[in-house]
Amino acid sequence: MTLDNEGLSADAAEEMDIQAVDESSADGLESPSVPKRRPKKKSQLNADEAELNGHAEDATPVKKKKRKPRDTSTTESETGTAKKKVKKVKKKESSGDESAVDEEDRNRPRLAKEILANLRKFPHCILLTRVGQFWESYFDQAKEVSRLLGIKLTSRTMGTQIPMCGFPLAHLDKHLKNIIQNHKRFVALCEEFPPDPKAGANAGFDRRVTRIITPGTLIDESFLNPYEDNYLLSIAYFGSTSYDPTDVEHRQMGLAWIDVSTGEFFTKASTLDELRDELVRISPREIILSQDYTLEDSHPIRRTITEEGFFASYISPSKSAKTDPSEYNLRDNSGADDVTTHIGTSVPQSDIVLSDSEVYAVRLLTSFLQSNLMENMPTLPRPSRESVEGRMQIDSHTIRALEIREGLNDGGATGTLLSVIKRTVTTSGTRLLARWLCSPSTSLKEIQARQSLVAFFHARPYLCEDLVQLLTDIEDASRIVQRFLLGRGQVNDLSAICNTIRAWIKIEDRIELEKEMEKRERGSIQVDDWSSIDALMRGLHDISRLVIIIEDALTAAARVGNSVGDDDAQAEEERSPNARSLPTRYSIVKDRLQSLGEESWSIKPGFTDELRAYHTTLKELLERREQLQVRLQTIYDSTSLSLRLSPTHGLHVHVGRTKRDAKKLKASPEFIFISENSSTSSFQYKDWTSLGTQLIDTILAISTAERRTFEILRNEVTAVSTQLRHNARIVDELDATVAFANLASEMKFVRPNVTEGTSFHVVNGRHPTVELGLLTSGRVFTPNTVLFTPESRLHIITGPNMAGKSTLLRQNALIAVLAQTGSFVPADYAEIGIVDRVFSRIGARDDLFRDRSTFMVEMLETSEILQRATPNSLVIMDEVGRGTTVDDGIAIAFAAVHHLLTVNGCRAMFATHFHELADMLGCTNDSKGRGSFAGASFFCTDVDETEDGYFSYSHRLRPGVNRNSHGLKVAQLAGLPQPAIAVAKSALSWLKSHKDEVRTAHNLQVLGQSLASQ
Repeated sequence: MTLDNEGLSADAAEEMDIQAVDESSADGLESPSVPKRRPKKKSQLNADEAELNGHAEDATPVKKKKRKPRDTSTTESETGTAKKKVKKVKKKESSGDESAVDEEDRNRPRLAKEILANLRKFPHCILLTRVGQFWESYFDQAKEVSRLLGIKLTSRTMGTQIPMCGFPLAHLDKHLKNIIQNHKRFVALCEEFPPDPKAGANAGFDRRVTRIITPGTLIDESFLNPYEDNYLLSIAYFGSTSYDPTDVEHRQMGLAWIDVSTGEFFTKASTLDELRDELVRISPREIILSQDYTLEDSHPIRRTITEEGFFASYISPSKSAKTDPSEYNLRDNSGADDVTTHIGTSVPQSDIVLSDSEVYAVRLLTSFLQSNLMENMPTLPRPSRESVEGRMQIDSHTIRALEIREGLNDGGATGTLLSVIKRTVTTSGTRLLARWLCSPSTSLKEIQARQSLVAFFHARPYLCEDLVQLLTDIEDASRIVQRFLLGRGQVNDLSAICNTIRAWIKIEDRIELEKEMEKRERGSIQVDDWSSIDALMRGLHDISRLVIIIEDALTAAARVGNSVGDDDAQAEEERSPNARSLPTRYSIVKDRLQSLGEESWSIKPGFTDELRAYHTTLKELLERREQLQVRLQTIYDSTSLSLRLSPTHGLHVHVGRTKRDAKKLKASPEFIFISENSSTSSFQYKDWTSLGTQLIDTILAISTAERRTFEILRNEVTAVSTQLRHNARIVDELDATVAFANLASEMKFVRPNVTEGTSFHVVNGRHPTVELGLLTSGRVFTPNTVLFTPESRLHIITGPNMAGKSTLLRQNALIAVLAQTGSFVPADYAEIGIVDRVFSRIGARDDLFRDRSTFMVEMLETSEILQRATPNSLVIMDEVGRGTTVDDGIAIAFAAVHHLLTVNGCRAMFATHFHELADMLGCTNDSKGRGSFAGASFFCTDVDETEDGYFSYSHRLRPGVNRNSHGLKVAQLAGLPQPAIAVAKSALSWLKSHKDEVRTAHNLQVLGQSLASQ
């Protein structure tokens, strides 16, 4: 690197400013503006030049030349610093002449031109440009960024005075979370790259946008939730964007969704009618639509997305995009999402043909990924195709009403089914469990395979305990592999992969040990018991060779996860190696000058011949450094003397006790004085500058060689990425089924008998979430038995408020969901015919956004159930008909029951306070819960009241009808004022005594006046 006329190259000046900014950023200020730097002495400045340029001969004092006037804005903009005081520039008056604006832009520094070009190229994005050790925003967009992030807005001279703001590299993830997750904005990252050596010493940094970050394209950001999928979903409505509700063919649509952080890729053919349910089930972070839909505000797809509160983006598919998925560069997906699904399956997943709408959805998704991931675009796996027939369909309202994944009150996880039953150890196992709960299987073979695994582990508690311990050592292999496939990843990711593979091997060994112990104890093993676990474990690929390669390469410090170097710039570069940023040389060298061992390095010195040679040289140079330091201490009688490197003084001799140890050095012509304070002195020494430069060059050469070696190791991982992902899926399923086994032991769950029929017999069933809540407060849950038969497939349930009717309805729906995920269920016995769909009409509130009253919302849900329920469905409905007049409500409730009985023919539980409904269905007090309508039965709960006025709820079901809802008791419990309770009792007494009379307006007026006079 050569020096310019001012004694400092452009790049060296930039690096020097970077160091100044890095030091000043320690106070945590978000703005890159820094205090003025202290003026340096000539020798001090040249020491910095020597440290930055790595040449000893440049460290000698030079006469300061008269500087020519120059535009300092280029250097300042390149370094990421901003002066607090800048020369005021008279703004051009707005004349409306565009040529004047163009001329102004042409006269701006190169960095400003690059930023303006990127702002025009990516107008839909927040542009963050890396400049030195900061991410910065310029021009008018800086005002918006400053407001969004709450950071200081300053200004910069770039031809004219322009707004700017910025923050240190280390704060990127924090601010990305704010911009992307909270404000739903796109962020374009413009990275800086070292100049081409062939371009000469004055060549500036090369900058280009390498990635656009959106809510659905997160990769390894720190705010990415490890326990949740981060899906990007594309929707292809095959046909015209104009919506015709009578056109059944064009109601078909294709879905394609991917988690960019794991590479899990799915497709499904669906319909407009089911879109809302699919959105809630998949829960995408971002939805992709064709650009055509921006003109169709009223289209049902856009309307549904808006109503459900999802974030949508639009794209025009690339004209060069393939139309046949077989033409895409898709890698074979060696295993589907659920490994047990394909044990013994005759049709390979790769042979499944996608529909036209799914192909178009894949095309949309691929186009979006290519336009946003850019240089990070991975090779996509072949998608796993979901079929409607293979999964229980749970509509959007039911997923919410059953609180499977999110609570009704605050939308959080507390009190949800997932939070209560979660016993998984790994993050990826938890994500799999959440998917299972939202889309249980309808394949008897798959359900039984999972049940067999759960039963196997349930019968072996000691094995379970050991496996849980081994699972704690497993990292999120799917996301780590994906980082490598995206050209990212760090050394500690290699160590994590290595530890994970070793844990897989230990799991295999522990299971084999269990088999051997059973053979010895029993003389043989139960083949049926072991068939499921053997089938699962046979799918594991042997990739132990990768462990050997990684362990042979990594040092002990790297294998245990110790970071090598803690400088922000180096950490940022290792986190995003594609950036190829130029960290300060000091940050790479500082930790390596003190040690002869491996602890400062990631790769073993002997891993390659190149590294071995460099480390031999480094060892010799460090020994020479030690010898030189001892010799100088002896000659100059200075025990506090040390040979150091710092960003301020470069390579220098440091003396800790100035008054005692610096006298001889000051007198020696071999030492050039740099600086001094009350306790220390610094000098330049030619021999140390020469030796130190060799040390720096060697350390940098080792660092470069390590990066090349890391690329080799990265390629070793990506070469077996398919096997790694397949193994990870198997272990995820192992984690989930071990968790089910532990849950069954803790909560006394039993294995349900799942059949192909329509039976539903649950003996002493319990609500898992409510039961746990009661146990924590020292109370006991009251179980109930439910039996659906052809003669009793619809249960009418009456009873008091607060007596557990809604809980009973929800608990049986949850038992069906758990049974078909493969879990054991909270009951003494359960036989369940496979449920194809679960519907609920429980709980509702006003939907003001869509201008719908509570009653309208309930009627829409009821309509959906009556239109879509099949004989294999399970329906739970609570208080249908409330919110209108009593007569209207009874009529609607009866119509719903009649339709469920005569048209849908499904298993249903219908809770109501309209005891008149029982009369209409022919149920009398002595009919023992049966009426005149075939298929309907009647059950109720009660209130037990003592003579002194105290009462308790009896949550146990009994056949019959309860004609008293005891609403006043609930009102009393809720704390209604006693006068209000007294009036209510008087009114109720009068209404009951005159129930057989015609209630005229006059009679009711008299009642009201008499009550008011009390």
